[in-house]
Amino acid sequence: MPAVLQNYKLVTAERLKKPEDGDWLMARRTYDGWGFSPLAQITSDNVKRLQPVWVFATGVANGHEAPPIVNNGVMFVVTPGNQVIAINAKTGVQLWRYRRPIPQGAVINHPTSRGIALYGDKVFFAAGEAVLVALDVKTGEEAWTASIAQNPSGYYMSLAPLIADGKVLVGASGGDMGIRGFVAAFDIATGKELWRTYTIPAPGEPGSETWPKGDQWKTGGGSVWVTANYDPETNHSFWGVGNGGPWMGDQRPGDNLYTASTIAIDSATGKIKGHFQYSPNESWDWDEVSPPILVDYQRGGRTVKGLIDVARNGYLWFLERTEGNINFVEGKPYVRQTAFASIDPKTGRPNVDPARKPGTDKKADFCPSLWGGKNWPPISFNPKTRMIYIPANNNLCMTMTGRKIDYTPGKSYSGATSDLYIYPGADHIGEVQAWNVDTGKLVWTHPFANSANWGPTMTTAGGLVFSGGTNDRKFRAFNATNGEVLWEFPTNSGIIASPSSFMVDGTQYIAVQSGFGIDSRSMQARLRALVPGEYPEVPEGGAVWVFAVK
Repeated sequence: MPAVLQNYKLVTAERLKKPEDGDWLMARRTYDGWGFSPLAQITSDNVKRLQPVWVFATGVANGHEAPPIVNNGVMFVVTPGNQVIAINAKTGVQLWRYRRPIPQGAVINHPTSRGIALYGDKVFFAAGEAVLVALDVKTGEEAWTASIAQNPSGYYMSLAPLIADGKVLVGASGGDMGIRGFVAAFDIATGKELWRTYTIPAPGEPGSETWPKGDQWKTGGGSVWVTANYDPETNHSFWGVGNGGPWMGDQRPGDNLYTASTIAIDSATGKIKGHFQYSPNESWDWDEVSPPILVDYQRGGRTVKGLIDVARNGYLWFLERTEGNINFVEGKPYVRQTAFASIDPKTGRPNVDPARKPGTDKKADFCPSLWGGKNWPPISFNPKTRMIYIPANNNLCMTMTGRKIDYTPGKSYSGATSDLYIYPGADHIGEVQAWNVDTGKLVWTHPFANSANWGPTMTTAGGLVFSGGTNDRKFRAFNATNGEVLWEFPTNSGIIASPSSFMVDGTQYIAVQSGFGIDSRSMQARLRALVPGEYPEVPEGGAVWVFAVK
């Protein structure tokens, strides 16, 4: 066994709460979801000397969306195609590789993975066909597997598992096929299910009064796409919940909790303790794909125990987390938004322009598009600058027409056709934005003239923001204070994965997976048809890139 694994340091609950400087132990490093590295060896002064030190081809095409996770010199990456790889983080030498065959005919609309989880002597991986897998951290061999849901009915998984309260937590995707979304917890040692909480309430459960009478709740959607953030103080995990089924809200009258919401779940019991709904009776396919980050911020002379969510509907939401409810504090558009005439200043409930809400046999025109002002790629927060960094898509709009659709297990249950367009006179689409969390003001924006932006951001104590996301295949470092591009490097493909940073033997490294695909490919194809010659195909093919200052 390689020495790097013989000396492997186990991940404990305390290390998850307070990781060491070189650790990136979960998808965003820490439970609060900041995507912040405390490493400061790479700075705005020396980042121009950043160079590749090794590259590892994953052998898989399509969208690579997971961050490299590093612990004690070992890097773990997960790729499309149910593959997990352990690599010597300093040298790029493979230590082991796990592949799980995808069943023939599996229903996986988004065939990607957004990360793994580490705990104790195991690596936890959510396989696409809705199977939770625990691997031996030193060998990559299966320790146990647990079937999560019936994949032929449209249930699949794309998220990284979350370790919280001594449990493994995962959620189900598939809202576009009429699943009933849920979050479930499993025993770390055995894979035994401990609790399951549905995002669409059954009759008699809280929130069921917001659904039509009958059986529509059984196919109500409510996907969970991305790993929750977690508050150890309250033991609450905060999950984003997706669209309703079918897409058109006039076919399911009511607010339809808990679609297009953030829900706070007691990680001990699975009970929903609070929620905030961003788009009641959601009809634009604005899934709330991302969880809010946990940041305490200033408002009105007081410190708010905050949640900050950059929603797909084009609004930036400042909320308050409590022992129970999630309270509204402030909301404002961060991209062009035409569907909401305003939001209620006390409750945050949107005042929707009826003409801009699609319905059955009704065409509506709205901004942002169904991909949202920001899709799943996570933001980051730098406690030194007090800014969040948003990968945004501005000036993309859409017309959508709904139609009546019948439910068939495992088949599309959207019931809509759409056409994308660029807002007339707009000179760009993709952006990286920086907002001060204490003032609620936009500080700087970096636009991309001929590209959308699908790049998650990571920020560091060295005063930098790292992000890819553009169709020119470049990985960039921005000055965290003013947005100046300080360094850029073209990789083999487009970067739609979260970067990470780690330290081995006194050297700070920056790591990211390159591999275009999934929704970024779909948007690029529509833009290419819309503006021929301006949005060429982006080459696909996965690779792990690791950089250091030379």
